[in-house]
Amino acid sequence: MERLLSHAHRRMRWKNGKGETVEIAIEPPDASIDTFNWRISTAAVVEDGAFSCFEGVERTLAVLSGGELHLSIADRPAVRLDTTSEPLAFAADAPCSARLVGAAVTDLNVMSRRGLWQHALQRLVRAAPVSSTAATAVVVAAPGVAQLSVDGELIDLAPLDALRFGAGHTITLLAGAAWLAQFDPNEA
Repeated sequence: MERLLSHAHRRMRWKNGKGETVEIAIEPPDASIDTFNWRISTAAVVEDGAFSCFEGVERTLAVLSGGELHLSIADRPAVRLDTTSEPLAFAADAPCSARLVGAAVTDLNVMSRRGLWQHALQRLVRAAPVSSTAATAVVVAAPGVAQLSVDGELIDLAPLDALRFGAGHTITLLAGAAWLAQFDPNEA
């Protein structure tokens, strides 16, 4: 199990240059914004505008804090997301624009390279054990602190701290809020 502390996360400009992203985890570790197999990050959405385009990438987005985010993706009707919404999966290379309603939003982005990797994102529910079944699993404490049990070991995470591990572990959220992202390579 690897602990990824928030103070060590890489901060960078959005791919389109219009905001800042905080990279929580990336594979391979030395990958760039254009060469990753998979990536987890957060972003502050403080104004209406276009999302960055990631060619050949699938994306899942969840709202961690703030108001509402209305996403217009390609020709689909706008989708309303807030802190109570389920994560939304969509092609990261489809044109996407956001409109804020209310306060600025902090979102959680999970992305994987289409055809090579697949991913799933879920909000952990207090006292409901979940098994890591994928090759790689990452738990992110968000938006606040979280206390977890991983295979019976108590672990406290500060906001945006994360744990990275493989398959075969049982994770139980005891307090706070956390998200579980799981990644598997596609079979050839």
